[in-house]
Amino acid sequence: MSAASGPDAAPAGAEPAGTVLGSEPARRGRWRPWRRRSIAVRLAVSALLSSALILLVAGLILSTLYRETTERAFDSRLIVYANDLATSLVSPGDSDPRAFGSLGDPRFDLPLSGWYWQVGRPNARPRDLRTSRSLVGVPLPPPDDAVGESGAGQIRKGYGRAQDERPLRIIERSVDVGEEGRYLVRVAGPSDEIEADMRRFTFALTTTFSLLGLSLGLTTLLQIRFGLAPLLKLRTALGAIRRGEADRISGEYPRDIAPLAGEVNLLLETNREILERARTQVGNLAHALKTPLSIIVNEASAGDAHSELAVKVREQAAVMRDQVNYHLDRARAAALAGALGTFTDVEPVVAALVRTFGKIFRDKDLAYDTHVTPGLRFRGERQDFEEMIGNLVDNASKWAASRVSIRAEVIGKGDYPHLIVTVEDDGPGLPPEARVAVLKRGQRLDETKPGSGLGLSIVSDLAALYRGRLRLDAGSLGGLKAVIEVPGDASPGGPG
Repeated sequence: MSAASGPDAAPAGAEPAGTVLGSEPARRGRWRPWRRRSIAVRLAVSALLSSALILLVAGLILSTLYRETTERAFDSRLIVYANDLATSLVSPGDSDPRAFGSLGDPRFDLPLSGWYWQVGRPNARPRDLRTSRSLVGVPLPPPDDAVGESGAGQIRKGYGRAQDERPLRIIERSVDVGEEGRYLVRVAGPSDEIEADMRRFTFALTTTFSLLGLSLGLTTLLQIRFGLAPLLKLRTALGAIRRGEADRISGEYPRDIAPLAGEVNLLLETNREILERARTQVGNLAHALKTPLSIIVNEASAGDAHSELAVKVREQAAVMRDQVNYHLDRARAAALAGALGTFTDVEPVVAALVRTFGKIFRDKDLAYDTHVTPGLRFRGERQDFEEMIGNLVDNASKWAASRVSIRAEVIGKGDYPHLIVTVEDDGPGLPPEARVAVLKRGQRLDETKPGSGLGLSIVSDLAALYRGRLRLDAGSLGGLKAVIEVPGDASPGGPG
């Protein structure tokens, strides 16, 4: 039962009341889960995301460069054919300047092969054009989105489509043959060859970069694990101290972490010294106060023990002794509540209390039902735990008709688990308004029952000193149910 649980707790991931969606607090709330992530997760995620981004950008750049290189190589082949055709136009000695020799590539003779050439004047009619046999009499369209100048001797490049809708890479060159005027030479080749080269390159690049990214990810994880190993070792050492398995951090650490380990050890030693001085001062104060009180009581009893003055002195001295014991115990518990490495096994304490109160209330013939998870431990002094549970069992035994139930379990198996001890009886119980009153110091609702009225108040104060709490509810047995929640855990050999 965590402190954040309960009916008033906000559901996980919900926006706080009054927060405007998209406002700065809302944005901070969305990033808050990442603030609690471990350093290893942060480093791994940031490294993997940055590596993936770098590889993606590099892949896009390489793909773009490879496409440009492939297009230039393909254009170079087309330009060779275009130059051959232009040479045939301007060669001297030919009876017909439009007569062309072979381009040396049989694909220009295969119908619809994707390799075409065409020569003609600008804006010439289709019947006045000279074309390759592969073109099958259909004019070759000009390149779409052509790049380059359209003047004499210039070359323009672009893409287009053949009569069968096949994509083409088209080169257009303007040739001036003097008196004959100007001719346009167009040569085309299938651009799917470029796309095929790009697909092969993209597959090879994706495979290579995927393997590279996987290698980088594994290398990053190994580096993080190796680099953060000292921090994991330090955390393990602190956990051993918290569980009471060690009293200081031991081992060697890198120079970056060694000062931190040294400061923690110094803090632990200082804490132990402060606690020891607190114990000594509490003991001295108890001795200094109890001795004069005992003398006062003895002197009052030495004379007329039944006089009004003697009775009054003994009565007030007893009240003073109870109050001194109460506050000294609270001071001692406050000094020890924050001590690290102090644990108390729950099961033997509960068993001893059941035996003790079974003898005290043997006239009532009470049945004590106990259920304690093996390995449970209270994170604190044994005397404080005995006092808390003892007061609860004593109170339940006084009011029980025939049965008292004691249950102990641990909740929250994280770094800070809590021990829950529930004590119920089958007595008359308490109405809700009376449950608050009985937690006040010295408050007794029934003077016929023995006691000073400090029991439940002591339990509540001790639980608060250990950062816990005491809660009173209606029990399933018909009487009162007392639930105490304090720091605890399960021993390494236990189920927790």
